[in-house]
Amino acid sequence: MSRYFSEKYKNLTPYTPGEQPGTRDFVKLNTNESPFPPSPLAVKLAEEAARNLNLYSDPELKKIRAELSGRLGVGMENVICGNGSDEILDLAFAAFCDKNRPAVFPDITYGFYPVFAEVNQVPYKEVPLFEDLTVDVDGLINTKGNVFIANPNAPTGIFLGLDRIEEILRAKKDSVVIVDEAYVDFGGESAVPLIEKYPNLLVTGTFSKSRSLAGGRLGFGIGNKELINDLNTLRYSRNPYNVNSMTEMAGVGALRDDEYMKKNAETVKATRAYLTEELRKLGFYLPDSSANFVFAEKKGFGGAYLYEELKKRKILVRHFSKPRIDSFLRITVGTMEQTDILLKALKNIISRPGD
Repeated sequence: MSRYFSEKYKNLTPYTPGEQPGTRDFVKLNTNESPFPPSPLAVKLAEEAARNLNLYSDPELKKIRAELSGRLGVGMENVICGNGSDEILDLAFAAFCDKNRPAVFPDITYGFYPVFAEVNQVPYKEVPLFEDLTVDVDGLINTKGNVFIANPNAPTGIFLGLDRIEEILRAKKDSVVIVDEAYVDFGGESAVPLIEKYPNLLVTGTFSKSRSLAGGRLGFGIGNKELINDLNTLRYSRNPYNVNSMTEMAGVGALRDDEYMKKNAETVKATRAYLTEELRKLGFYLPDSSANFVFAEKKGFGGAYLYEELKKRKILVRHFSKPRIDSFLRITVGTMEQTDILLKALKNIISRPGD
């Protein structure tokens, strides 16, 4: 770092995004992108919006907020949109957490949470998952602070029932509970209907996964009007034009073409079931996933070794070096063709270790 870099960030470890190889010859199963292109309607509306790129985007994002409002059955005042759900999560750390109100989240979860905490100078506590990789709800409840929980969790893919989410909300009425639902369309149940019952609930979502707009960078938050106003106070103070016009209209098109999303999500779930079954036949351990990825471990084979061997074969998956999960691979559910290529490679690797 330069001598001009602020001291307050001297110990910051940035988030490490998944590899983007830059060539088309990889089977890319490492960043949980959709294997399907965006909806044709999303592309059409984005192209039309491009004709007006000489003008600023709408800071109120009225069109996409109206679509989300109608789709989710909430008021427009309950919706905020951002540059991916990451921006909404970052705003939540900044808006609701401080030295007196730390952040609390599982020790194995979305890797951006500790980074957001560090960037926003927020103390945080990680509550260990149980040995079966499920969330320790009581541990979250009994730890002071605002709760951040990915549901389904990443990288495990395990879904926590809404009855358990409500336990946290009831027990921590003086704290904000942020439920990050990036993968909810692949098997989970959304907590959005609970916002009327719990003023301390903020739900975040993204268009990057089920709606095939990872490159568009569009996310949203749903919550009590006062919570949304808090987030908008910071958004308008940082970047009121945070979502560009093309992305907003791509999101509108994606929401209007809901059947396209549902069909693709069902295909992903079917491929996930096939991948899970075949990996278990090969002796892999996998918790049941409700996301568009699986989390797989093969006893006797290190996760790093399998990752490197797959990469040699032009197949990218995600490996995490964190001690509790360094024997696992997170594998995105791709097309059936990509899945069979992966399975063939894994069969070859585990049958001839060291080759």
